[in-house]
Amino acid sequence: MTDYEAAILDVDGTMVRGEALLPGATDGLRAIEAAGCSRLLFSNNPTRGSDHYREKLAPHGIDVDPGTVLTSATVSAEYLAATHPDQRVYLVGSERLESILADAAVALTTEPDEAEVVLGSFDETFSYGTLWSALRALEGDVPFYGTDPDATVPIDDGEIPGSGAIIAAMEAVAGREPDAILGKPSSVAAAAAMDRLEADPRNTLVVGDRLDTDIALGNRAGMETALVLTGVTDRSDLADVGADAEPDHVLESLAAVETLL
Repeated sequence: MTDYEAAILDVDGTMVRGEALLPGATDGLRAIEAAGCSRLLFSNNPTRGSDHYREKLAPHGIDVDPGTVLTSATVSAEYLAATHPDQRVYLVGSERLESILADAAVALTTEPDEAEVVLGSFDETFSYGTLWSALRALEGDVPFYGTDPDATVPIDDGEIPGSGAIIAAMEAVAGREPDAILGKPSSVAAAAAMDRLEADPRNTLVVGDRLDTDIALGNRAGMETALVLTGVTDRSDLADVGADAEPDHVLESLAAVETLL
């Protein structure tokens, strides 16, 4: 029997790439279930809610309870609803994220001059005009958050710019960094995950393909970490990694998680 009580699993680059299931993903999930670990899926995708991953993984024979799924979108929505109730949030992000925020009773405004909070995220319609509006919204000491730091996002045939690239542009014009990034690897994200799992962080395994988000999340929260090489990170990236993002284990794929259980 494993010493782990729970496992936090990244999705994109760990279980799937685009719409395709990665080799070994099903075997890894079965091993985690057989070991008696509770399971939480945690994606830094800021355009999707928890229901999406049930629908995405069901065709591959993977049953997912939306209550055991977090995304940077749902974590951001929960955090803003709790910490900035009734304050108007100016969003640089997708329509899907806007809907997730609205469903969590987050007050939104499309007027930069009315912004009481600013949230930056992935926005495929991002433009010079968007950046100009964001600059107006960020005037003064208005709280400034980002959903996630991912500069790129893996897709079927490569990568596309992600939230981190857009937030960096907002930082540049505003002359200041966000007050917090709410998705992985933040303390906000770690707390949201542990609230769902109700497990001891010391007995929790984090598995993902990104050093600066998945592995850093686990290391900062005192969890065990395992890097999979099916996503954006390869072995050459480990040569200069700092202590904050150094994994405890390196696995060829999620299937190899069985060796840790």
